[in-house]
Amino acid sequence: MAELKEADAEQLHQEDVDIKGGGVSDTLVPEERQPAEDDASSASSTVGKTEALAGDNDAKPSTTISDRHISIQTKLEGLEVLTDLNGAGRKACPLCPEEKFKACYSHKLRRHLQNLHWKVYVEFEGQKMCICHLPCRQLRPSPSPNGDQAPGRLVAHYHCVVCSVTIARKTDMISHLKRHVNKGETEASYSGSSDVPFEESAPSGQAYEIMKELGTNVQLMPNHTTPQKTDTYFNRKMKINRQLVFCSLAVLAEERNPLESLDAFGATGIMGLQWAKHLRNAVKVTITDINEVCVKMIRENCNLNHIRVEGSRGSSRVPDGGAGDVDGVPIATVEVAKMDANVIMHLRSFDYIHLDPFGTAVNYLDSAFRNIRNLGIISVTSTDTGSLYSKSLNVTMRHYGSNIVRTEYYKELAARMVLVTVARAAARCNKGIEVLLAVAVEHFVLVVVRVLRGPTQADESAKRIRQLIHCQWCEERVFLKQGSMVEENLYRQLPCNCHGSMPGKTAVELGPLWSGPLFNSGFLRRMLCAAVQHSMEDIQPLVKTLICESECTTLKSSVHGPTALINQGKRKTGDEPGNVVKKLKSDGSLEHPAFYYGIHRHSIRGMNMPKLNRFLQYLTEAGFRVSRTHFDPTGVRTDATLDQFKSVLTKYSVPTYTNTTATQNPEETVRAME
Repeated sequence: MAELKEADAEQLHQEDVDIKGGGVSDTLVPEERQPAEDDASSASSTVGKTEALAGDNDAKPSTTISDRHISIQTKLEGLEVLTDLNGAGRKACPLCPEEKFKACYSHKLRRHLQNLHWKVYVEFEGQKMCICHLPCRQLRPSPSPNGDQAPGRLVAHYHCVVCSVTIARKTDMISHLKRHVNKGETEASYSGSSDVPFEESAPSGQAYEIMKELGTNVQLMPNHTTPQKTDTYFNRKMKINRQLVFCSLAVLAEERNPLESLDAFGATGIMGLQWAKHLRNAVKVTITDINEVCVKMIRENCNLNHIRVEGSRGSSRVPDGGAGDVDGVPIATVEVAKMDANVIMHLRSFDYIHLDPFGTAVNYLDSAFRNIRNLGIISVTSTDTGSLYSKSLNVTMRHYGSNIVRTEYYKELAARMVLVTVARAAARCNKGIEVLLAVAVEHFVLVVVRVLRGPTQADESAKRIRQLIHCQWCEERVFLKQGSMVEENLYRQLPCNCHGSMPGKTAVELGPLWSGPLFNSGFLRRMLCAAVQHSMEDIQPLVKTLICESECTTLKSSVHGPTALINQGKRKTGDEPGNVVKKLKSDGSLEHPAFYYGIHRHSIRGMNMPKLNRFLQYLTEAGFRVSRTHFDPTGVRTDATLDQFKSVLTKYSVPTYTNTTATQNPEETVRAME
């Protein structure tokens, strides 16, 4: 009986070797442990599988769930299913030959599977590769002194879930899987689970992943989330950023039609494709990237969304008719060019430019302001949070030329630092800026500015660049007035009295920073209207918060009311671009206060502070302008000084432990305990 089993195992192993030669991965299925009468059917199915893949020998072998080796399982129960542990009698191990592990009873076999095979598995994307002792891998036989060929020795090994290669050591298998990840070859790459067929395959036999956002389909590489390992980087968490940029472009499209827009760093091209697919003929979209792989993928994504592609040399490509076409006519046209961002911005003029490089955008600001049209819009996304959030001060000084420290309002400090860099770049081109939006959410800082041509506007913007005086004890802050040069005057401008009561230097000078407003209320209202029109529910709460923050009010009736959405598309006379400078001069008192205070940062020890919304009401009753801020969920933007802020907070805070509890009525005592 043992000789019969060994003969069956040798025959199955020979069939497995033949399958390898035909282009099929070395696979052993549970049915191979069937009795001898099932060998003929299994052999015929194996031959049919080999013939089906005979014409695909040049392609990379695919590994699906049904073709994986039996040593690759997701749970321990998967190994136990390979043999009937509930039956009576002795049973053989499915992963060991008979000469290594003799047949035993169920309880001993279960311990064997758990302690020998399962305990040393290598996990990759939810799949556990257990160690295998079957004759899948043998050492090369060494020649004997008398010239006879010695038999090969069996070696314990792992089967790779990606390429089905056999590797002996666990550490080598881990290194082997890391190389697969670096090349973008993952287990999902060979599953063939793509919903959309592709005419052209990805490099190295990889399969694209289809992602849909805002009605736009894009192809993604398997390693699209790692910027260092892929050229077509895509971040799903930047969805809010893409929607904010889209709404700002939609507002500009209402002012001038048609307009030319530029997505200077295309990558997958999703942002430019969203512009073209939803705004159609209102915008003429140009997507550029310096990488050839990105340009190729952008063209494929255009065809996937039934958008006509125009090359930089005037060539055009019409996609095949699809569900989004009308009689084969593309829904929009996009120009795709392989060109450096600085070069194309020097050569051509645009109405809207979006800069979203990997990291800082300071190297592209001069080119962006060189040929931007008058009253055009430039949006800048910065993701170098290490330098923006005071973690790498030397990089901050090198990129932005500002001196900052870590404060409670560090996110707004980062936004104002980016704005001062943008204002300086515009002033070098004799242009000024009007800040429409400045947002710091998650791991990015987005600023949207309108460009105003002329040296007068440039001078007005330059006057908004000031130094900030920050107290290191109480974190009170105030912008330095122009003309203050003596160090003693720095401390006198701070409302706090820390300089007289604390030893040493209590204040530091930060900046230069942008001292003007960060929001334009009229522009934000029209952005909200665009968000509602295009069903962008993700950013609507954020835009509503920005509107209240720009007006420094807690009243949301003007935002949520039924008549508000009707009037959002109507532009007020004071919001016209030509009246920007006059409005800044006359309505300076209507600007929202700079910076905010954290209610938890300034809470009193041993006191229970009131709820945030109720505390905002107390500040309003005290005669101060107050609103919440998107920079900090517990922050309060107000024109009150820090001492006034603390006095109101102390007035309405309740001690944690009071002696008045015993004198209360029993019902009130029970209610307080509840």
